[in-house]
Amino acid sequence: MNYADSNTPTSGQALHYGGLWVRFLALAADGILFCLVFFPVTRLVKGVWIMSPSDHLWGFGWLVTDPICVAFLIIMVAYFVVLEGVFGATLGKWLLGLRVVQMDGASPGLIKSALRNLLRLVDGLPFLSILGAVLILTSPERTRVGDRVAGTRVVRTRMPHVF
Repeated sequence: MNYADSNTPTSGQALHYGGLWVRFLALAADGILFCLVFFPVTRLVKGVWIMSPSDHLWGFGWLVTDPICVAFLIIMVAYFVVLEGVFGATLGKWLLGLRVVQMDGASPGLIKSALRNLLRLVDGLPFLSILGAVLILTSPERTRVGDRVAGTRVVRTRMPHVF
């Protein structure tokens, strides 16, 4: 899918990059979606809405290896990589009128999306995604490390669906 397929500006038109707060809101919307799915599943599987350390089958200090937690982690990673790679947006980004695109306006594809999302680990440094936030706030194209390395940008495509 390219710009023309999604009402995103084509070459020659000004790009409007997604800033920190709209990206944060999109991520929060995705987080709410995960909660709406994961809490009921946890209740069905574990008998509790929110797992405490004693509810996990296995744990090694800070490393939780409970099968349900590992499954949730895989689902979350796949959600971001596949939806951003193929469609250019997660549900949260779509609701807020954002898309992840390559420099030519095309969807990033699975490899660039995987790289972009893997580098969330770097953008999260030193904690609470401070590095990513500072880079988004200070760069002209509102890019974090993941976007810079993967050659992607987060652009505004239209007015948000939620407003």
